[in-house]
Amino acid sequence: MNVKTTVTLSDEDLRFAEELVEAGRFPSVSDVIGEGLARLRLEESDSDPVAGMADEIRRRMELPRDQFLPWDGEVIAKRIKERLAQKRGE
Repeated sequence: MNVKTTVTLSDEDLRFAEELVEAGRFPSVSDVIGEGLARLRLEESDSDPVAGMADEIRRRMELPRDQFLPWDGEVIAKRIKERLAQKRGE
């Protein structure tokens, strides 16, 4: 169910929302606002994988250095490149 309400935006925010609509990224300013709220809802959600990952990184940073997990940046970068290539069908 949709409920009609009034929202006050700054001139700058309104211009930005209208530009997104003009560019075809959203059908209306209302949809721009709705997307912003949906993203905020995700940030607040415990099921957000990025927030969960950030919490895990913080937890691990509190561990003594001798308990840090080894990390090889070259191996990780190679895996990421391989996955991106698979998604592109290379």
